[in-house]
Amino acid sequence: MGDQHSASLADRVEDELRRGIGHGAWQPGELLPSEGELAARFEVSRTVVREAMSRLRAAGLVETRRGRGSFVLTRPAAQDFAHSLGTVRSLHDRLQLLELRRGIEVEAAALAAARRTPATLAAVDAALRRMAAVRGSASDAVEADFAFHHAIAVAAANRFYLDLLDTLGAGAITRPYAAGPAPGHLDKVFDEHRRIRDAIFAGDALSAAAAMRTHLDASRARLTG
Repeated sequence: MGDQHSASLADRVEDELRRGIGHGAWQPGELLPSEGELAARFEVSRTVVREAMSRLRAAGLVETRRGRGSFVLTRPAAQDFAHSLGTVRSLHDRLQLLELRRGIEVEAAALAAARRTPATLAAVDAALRRMAAVRGSASDAVEADFAFHHAIAVAAANRFYLDLLDTLGAGAITRPYAAGPAPGHLDKVFDEHRRIRDAIFAGDALSAAAAMRTHLDASRARLTG
């Protein structure tokens, strides 16, 4: 019970310090209050403060210099990115989101080709076959499309690519599916996906990146056409 209580207090102190650093109460390069001062401020023990500070060090937000104290290294990443995605409304927003995907997924495709394994290749191929099986349902098309891109992020073998794509979610598929896929649209997307799959299967990182870039550029053209 005592360990759980200490952990919850450390959570609170960590959150408060993160918030303070994020809001600019302490700037990068600035010395944080001493362990004793923080313990008094948050009404916790020094042990709790030490635990919270160890977490901030592990996250790369602070560094501790012997005999001098703890200094802020950088601010935490914005915590409202998922919320920001929920505010995508206009065509301009959707085009900017597509630019973000281009910056992420072109490299992810290259890594997927370079790091491919039998298991990840099977998953990419299964996602492509799922796309081929879609028969006009807007929701099925979006989910199948996203599943293909998700399989590539998994194949890239970098959890941050996968985490970011999971945060973007199927809503990142920025095409006007609301009235159902346009005639011929799914065939074009399937062909673009097939070219990406083929390059990944061949282990050709440059071709995989080029095929993904071509696909996302075509998505942009469809979005503005």
